[in-house]
Amino acid sequence: MRRLPHTLLYLSLALTVLAGSGASQALADEPCAGFKWDVSKERALFGSPALSQAAGKDSVAAPGLVPNRLYRLQLLPASEVAFSVPPGKKPLIEGTYAGLAALKIPASGSYRIAVDLPLWIDVAAKGQLVPAKDYEGQQGCDAPHKIVEFDLDAKQPLLLQFSGTPEATIRLTVTRVLVGQ
Repeated sequence: MRRLPHTLLYLSLALTVLAGSGASQALADEPCAGFKWDVSKERALFGSPALSQAAGKDSVAAPGLVPNRLYRLQLLPASEVAFSVPPGKKPLIEGTYAGLAALKIPASGSYRIAVDLPLWIDVAAKGQLVPAKDYEGQQGCDAPHKIVEFDLDAKQPLLLQFSGTPEATIRLTVTRVLVGQ
């Protein structure tokens, strides 16, 4: 096997480093590119027009949401919200916002709830919190910022509980996880 002259070796090494730094730079320029999941469906929904809804202060006033739609949810001061089940994380009430929404899914399975801000997301069913299956978020990304995945039963009434954000309005979407996603 013939050895490359030093000049060609250094040139090859330099090109490899430049190509790698270009990929790193692309990730730095696009903060939403670092999710471990394929979030193309969520990203596309975050690029669509949002349907405005007022969050509920209790389960009776909670608006109904369905998957594959972008919502702009107007939250309430956290002190005005009566959670169906205490949130999984003790929310800071002072100066934060919260709200409830009923989720209607067509079939049981894994679903992702994606939001544009850092906040706490719970799903309540049968008087209990549904445990999160997985989650992830990206600093500097708001389309979406955070995604939490849950295994949900379509036969149960489901209540989304949002809490712990200093913002009065959030954008969110719910998507079903397909096998291999």
